[in-house]
Formats: sequence, structure tokens, C-alpha cells
Amino acid sequence: MAPTSTPTPYDFPRLRVSVHLEDDTRFLAQDDPVPEFFDVKFCPYQPLDARPVFAAVSKKHIIVCRLTAAADDSNPCEIISIIRDDDTEARNYSCTWTRDAETGRPLLCYGGEDAKIKVYDIIEQKLVNCLVGHGGDVCDVVTSPIDPLIIASCSDDTTVRIWSLDPKHEKQPCLCILGGEGHYWNLLTLAWHDTGRYILSAGHDQIINLWTVPDLPTEQTERPVEVHYPHFSTSEVHSSLVDCVSFYGDYILSRACHDDVIVLWKIEGFSSQDPPPPQSMAPTTINPANLTRSAFSPGVSAECPSPYTRLIEFQTLGCGPQFFMRFKLHFVPDQHPILAFCNANGKIYFWDFEQITGFHDYVNAVKKPRRDGEEAIPKPSWLPAITHRANTNGKAAPTVREKKAADKAHRTELEQIPELRAQYNQETLQTWDGKFTVGNPQVPLKPHKIENCGASTFVGRQVAWSPGGEWCVVVGSSNFALVFQRWVPKKDA
Repeated sequence: MAPTSTPTPYDFPRLRVSVHLEDDTRFLAQDDPVPEFFDVKFCPYQPLDARPVFAAVSKKHIIVCRLTAAADDSNPCEIISIIRDDDTEARNYSCTWTRDAETGRPLLCYGGEDAKIKVYDIIEQKLVNCLVGHGGDVCDVVTSPIDPLIIASCSDDTTVRIWSLDPKHEKQPCLCILGGEGHYWNLLTLAWHDTGRYILSAGHDQIINLWTVPDLPTEQTERPVEVHYPHFSTSEVHSSLVDCVSFYGDYILSRACHDDVIVLWKIEGFSSQDPPPPQSMAPTTINPANLTRSAFSPGVSAECPSPYTRLIEFQTLGCGPQFFMRFKLHFVPDQHPILAFCNANGKIYFWDFEQITGFHDYVNAVKKPRRDGEEAIPKPSWLPAITHRANTNGKAAPTVREKKAADKAHRTELEQIPELRAQYNQETLQTWDGKFTVGNPQVPLKPHKIENCGASTFVGRQVAWSPGGEWCVVVGSSNFALVFQRWVPKKDA
């Protein structure tokens, strides 16, 4: 159903429609009765006022859809193309958008179990290239943020490969291999830094690596550049296989199977404003007992007691043993950063990072002493207070949650602020504390908004945001795609 309230920057997407697409498992050579979408990506090369186009990858199909904003409840999703991968061994997991070097037409790269990355011209409806070199499943592909002709891929062969789609590199499209001593087990995820100079990789070995991308060949080359060691490596952030990583500026977001949290953390001493470190500074594996190695803070000191710092955890209950479940951060200029993730029970979680900083500013303002007669600090409009309907004698009976809040022996920081305690009940203050207070990085923040798709067995595999932030698409089990929307245009009078 289309949202109808007045649009604000604090709006979260609401479920508009769920799309159930064809069960394509019958086209698989091997016995696999479970239909699933594994990836979804919006095309980033459209004008912001154009109707957004996304591609969703299932095991044998890639579905390309266009979304149309409308004030009524009509289906906004239009299927404009279906790509069927007829290669016998193909079972695809990931995709990324690029552009043709000469025409600028959008190209879709996708890869999976057959270890190939196929490049498809969406306009001409034909395969235009196939990149071969990985020795195992291709589990993720991403496009360089500074050059649409450069993509990176990670594989079960434990390497990250950087490829060029520039015709001058046609003879040897693989420009660089990040491998060596970086990982020792299958990779699942990777991410580019906005500068294009750094790549994150992670996977089954629990290790998260930050690689410095060397200067890539600009002319034809015979052999790829090989990088053997990352400049940062750790297996301490998570306790299980890591299936999603992302940059947030110079900070890092990551999640792992069994952890039930997404972690925001930073590498001490790392700044993308500094010149990239030379490869000679990359720490080696000479001491395998070191679970974390860093070229950015090589020594432990009182000023820097740890090579990395956990900042915030985001609670993602309901994932269990499932993996290959990926969050997505909407992070563009002039809009709130919003993190989205779908668990294994059909619940989609959202966090607005601007609300976290806004709440912190509000609490600090409330705590400042005020002169007599000075007005109370107004509560932000997006911050709801919990109230309950009064009974016949004019008093509201305490709810179960209120009773639980009152029974807590420990009082939160908010409950200890007299002005807040005088205005709001314990349930309200404890709810705010659970969603917005970030003083303890070991206590995860509860979601700011939860959407339920209505199917408790739905496993979310990937989330994608449209470039303008007005659409959010979640894909996953049973070949379902969930389309969320905000900022719907008003009906004509």
C-alpha cells in the first residue's frame, strides 16, 4: 500500500508490493529444489528523475525491472527483461552494473558457481563478454566507484580479482589479483572504498581484510599485478563466517553468521585522506598468533590500545545459522544514511544514522542547565513518546511492557535525567535508550523501524536502495522480491 503522509527526510520505506517470480530450479543441471534470489542492484547510471531500474539475480535468471512512483495502489514494478543463463554449470549469486566504454549503454555483470563473470548488454539483449580466471564460485562482484570500466570479484578460490572492461585490456582483462596470504578459505563479500583505493574482503575464514589497490595498468598488460598481503587483517570482529562488508566513509560495517548483529567499527590510524601506504608496509603472517595485523597502527600504546575499535552494534535478531544475508547502507549526499537488513523470518530492519546523532544532540541539550522561565527543549518530531489509552477513571492502567520497565533494577541514563523523567514514562525512556543510546558498543541498538513482509519463512538475501533513496528492494527465498517505497507523489486534486 502506498504511503500517504507528508514526506519528510525521516521517513522510512513501507512495503508497497511483493513480487513472486518464476521458479527457475527446473533449469538447473543438478538437483536443487529451492528457488532463491541472491542479489539485487539498482542501475546507478540513470538521472535521479528517471524511473529506477534494478536487476535481481536468481540461480538461472536475471530479472530486470523498472519502478514507477504512483499515488494509487497499482503495481509499481514492470519487468522489462529476463535473462536466462543456459550454461549447464551456471548458478548465479551476484551482479553489478557497469557501462559500455564507447556507447555508455548500461551493462550488467553477473557471476556464480561456474566461476565466470558474464557481461550482458541490457539494451541490445545480448552477452558481450565473459571474464574467466577464477578457480571457484564467484560470490560477489562490485563496480569501482571512480571508474565504471573497473570491477572487482571475489571467489571460493580465496582471491579478489580486479578486471577491466576497457577494450585496450581485452587481451588480459584481469589487471590485479589480491590473494597470497590474505585468506585461506572461500570468500563471500567485498566492497570498494569511495576513493577506489581500498577494497574490503571477507568470507568463511572469519577474516576481514583491507587491501590497498595498487596503481592499475592503463595500457595493455601481459600479466596481472599480484598483491600478497593486505594492509589490515583481523579475525576478531566476528565469531563466525563474514558474509557482508561495507564502507561508511572510513568506518566499516560488517556482519557474520550466528552473531545476530551488524557491527560499525573503525581501523585505528586509517584515513583515506592520507597517501595510500606502500605495499612494503603491509604486515606479513610471520606470526600466525596475531589475530589482527595493521599497517596503520603497528604498535599497541596507551593512546592506541587496539588496532581497531568497535563503535556501534545493530541488533538483527532472527538470523540463526543462515548466511549469505546482506545489508545495505543508503549513503548519498544530502540524505540521511539509512541501514537496511532482512532477517530469516521475513522482518526488515531499518536504522536512520541521522536519528542517532539527532537524539544525542537532543539529550545533551536537555541536560544543560536552563534559567528560570526558559522553555523546555522541544522533542524532535520523529521521536515518538509511548502513551496508552486511559480507563474509565481517567488513569491509564500499566501495560505489560510498563510493568517490565518499572521492575528493572538498573536505571538507564535517560531515566536519571530529571526533565525527561518528569515528562515521559519509563517505557518511553527505555525504548529510546534501546534504539538510540550508543555509549556501550557491546549493547546492540534495536531497529528504528521494523517492517514485516507477512511470510515468517522468508529469508532475506540482499537489500538494494535506488540512487535517490525513494525505493528499497529486498530479495530472497522462494524467488520473492519485496518492494518498499517512501515519498510517494500526492494524487492530483
